[in-house]
Amino acid sequence: MEVLLLGIYSFFVWLIFIKFKWLPWTTPWKVAVVIFPVVMIALMLLLLNIYAPTTSEVRVIKYVVPVVSQVRGRVVDVPVENNRPVKKGDVLFAIDPTPYQNEVSSLEAQYNSAIARVGADREKFQEAQAKLTDAQSSEQELKEQLNQATSQIGTYSASLDLARKRVAQNTELVKTGAGNRFDLEQAETNVSELTAQIAAARAQEQQVRAKLNGRVRGDLASVAQVKAQIASAAAQVKVSEAAAATTKAQLENAKWDLSQTKVFAPGNGTMVNVMLRPGFFVAGMPFNEVMTFVDNEYQIFALFGQNELHKVKPGAEAEITLDTYPGRIIKAHVDSILWAQAGGQIDASGNLPKTGFLPPAGRFPVKLVVGEHDKDLFLASGAAGAAAIYTEGFGPIHIIRKVLIRVESYLDYVIIKHSISLGH
Repeated sequence: MEVLLLGIYSFFVWLIFIKFKWLPWTTPWKVAVVIFPVVMIALMLLLLNIYAPTTSEVRVIKYVVPVVSQVRGRVVDVPVENNRPVKKGDVLFAIDPTPYQNEVSSLEAQYNSAIARVGADREKFQEAQAKLTDAQSSEQELKEQLNQATSQIGTYSASLDLARKRVAQNTELVKTGAGNRFDLEQAETNVSELTAQIAAARAQEQQVRAKLNGRVRGDLASVAQVKAQIASAAAQVKVSEAAAATTKAQLENAKWDLSQTKVFAPGNGTMVNVMLRPGFFVAGMPFNEVMTFVDNEYQIFALFGQNELHKVKPGAEAEITLDTYPGRIIKAHVDSILWAQAGGQIDASGNLPKTGFLPPAGRFPVKLVVGEHDKDLFLASGAAGAAAIYTEGFGPIHIIRKVLIRVESYLDYVIIKHSISLGH
C-alpha cells in the first residue's frame, strides 16, 4: 500500500512540477517534496498500528482427540477410513465382545442368585420377628397362669379346711351312733381329692414361677432365644445384601467394559492416522493411540504486540485473510484477549526464582470469532494468514487498513516455489 501511495504521490509531483510546471522545481520545493511523504507515511503507519492493528500471525486451531481403547482385545471391525469425515456416534472400531459378554452373563447369574439369597434371608428375619411377638405374648400368658394357679390354691385350701371340719363332725357323729358311716367316708374322700388338687396347683405354680424367673438380660429365656435368632437373621441379611451390592457393582463394571468394545466418534470431524485394521490387538492403555479424531469445531487466534492492544476491546470488528482462500476477506470480531504467556510463568520448584529472564516475544493471543456470513466456511486445522482489528475512532484509517488487507489477500494468489535438487 505504501508503494501504491508513493506511486500516486510521485505522479502528482510530476504533473505539478514537471508536466505543467505550476510550481518551480527549486531546492526548497525538492526538500518539501521528499519530507512530506515521509512524514505522512510515518503518521499514517502510527495511526494504523494504534486504531487498526494488524498481524501476519494468525492460526486456525482445532481440537484433536487421540482415540484409544478402554479395554483390551482383538479388533474385529474398522468401518472408518483415513482422512474421511465422521459424524458424532459413528462406530470407529469394534473389539471382539465375546469374553466381556461371557463375564456379564456370569455376573448376571451370580447377581440373581444373590438377590434370591437376600429374599430368603429377609423371610427368615420376618419369621423370627413373628416368633418374637408370640414369645412376648407367652409371658403374659404365664402371668395369667400364675394368677390362676395361686387363685386355685386359695380356693382349694378353703375347701380343704371345710372338708376337714366335716370329717371331724362326721367322725363324732359316727362314734355316738348318730351319724352315717357313708357321710364320713365321703368327707374323707373330699379331703384326699382337695389335698391332691392343692398339690397339683402348687406344682403348676412352681413351674410357672420357674419359667418367669428364668430370664436373660431381663427377658424370658424363650424371648431371649428368639431375639438371638432375630439378630442372627439380621446379620445374615446384611451379609447377603453386601454380597449382592458387590456383585451388582462388578456387573455394572462388566457391562461398561462390554459397552467399550465399540468406540464411537466423539463429535463431527475427520479421522486421521487410521492405521488400525481387523485382527490387530489393542490394549486398554491411555497412551496406546490407534487413530486420531480432528473436530470440525475450531478457534482462531491472532498474535499482536503488547502496544497494539491498548485500544482493542471484546466485540471490536475484525477481518481475516487465510492463505487457503486467496482474495477472500473473512468477517469476524474480537472475542477476548489472553493476557498471559509463557514468559510470565514461574514454576514451583526447590530452586530460587531467577532475577533475569530471556526477552519475551511480547505478543499476546487474541481470540477471533468468525461472523455468521462465513460461519460455515471450512477452515483447515493449522491454516495461517493475517488479520486486522478495527478499534473505535478514526474511520478513514480503517478504510486504509481495509484496502491494505485486501491487497495482501490478493497477493496470496502469487505462489513462489523454490527449486529442490534431488540427490542420486
